[in-house]
Amino acid sequence: MIELVKRHRQFGGSVEYYRHHSVVNHSNMSFAIFLPPQAKTQKVPVLYWLSGLTCTEDNFMTKAGAQQVAAQLGIALVAMDTSSRDNGIAGEDESYDFGSGASFYLNATTEAWSKNYNMYDYVLSELPTIIEANFSVNALKSISGHSMGGHGALMMALGNPGVYQSVSAFSPIVAPTSNSWVRQAFAGYLGEDSAAWLQYDSCELIKTATERLPLLVDQGTSDEYLKEYLQVEKLAAVCKTHNHPLTLRMQEGYDHSYFFISTFIADHLRHHARYLSA
Repeated sequence: MIELVKRHRQFGGSVEYYRHHSVVNHSNMSFAIFLPPQAKTQKVPVLYWLSGLTCTEDNFMTKAGAQQVAAQLGIALVAMDTSSRDNGIAGEDESYDFGSGASFYLNATTEAWSKNYNMYDYVLSELPTIIEANFSVNALKSISGHSMGGHGALMMALGNPGVYQSVSAFSPIVAPTSNSWVRQAFAGYLGEDSAAWLQYDSCELIKTATERLPLLVDQGTSDEYLKEYLQVEKLAAVCKTHNHPLTLRMQEGYDHSYFFISTFIADHLRHHARYLSA
């Protein structure tokens, strides 16, 4: 059961916000969907968007400027909150990079977090099931995201061959298990056995990928997180070593913001449209 929160008409279609109880997260969740005008007469494919740290389902819908091109291409857009919230977990709201708004799109296994932080299963299975049951969409889906969400999009696609038609990312965290900053969050959610973390690391997944899904990645050269946290050069190196198709576009002078995303989102939508044609 989903509950409509608000609806806005846009480019002949509509942006709609919903909340519902998540079975996998044992908590309330929220998402937003843009339905293009084509959805009035036929089922359309879906691009799932995973946002970065601290974001909700609203950031992409209000800042990315994706709806006009999505309306032209006949693609539905779905963005969800970046975690469950208000679960009463000690420390849940104390840090921007752990807990609320900072799920890293994994299934937590440590005692405090395993009940309510299962965003991997939510993105992969629960939310698409809800979307396909309640809206005029077909089973074709692609995935994209930014920063923490770029990490989520890449590792979800690489870890689930055949599920997504295409994948792209803006400023993704590509090697979280070798990133001292992200390792703290992984330890909190998954425990200290780092071998259990590898299933959520895009660079590690490239090494054993059975599907050569082409990766499209845009990265700003003036991104303040590039060298220390994002380390996109590691993705380039492992893709070269394992002959995995990668289009890496280093965009001169762009930073980590939605100003960057909005500049190139149309390119990403057209990239996905080529793969989402039935």
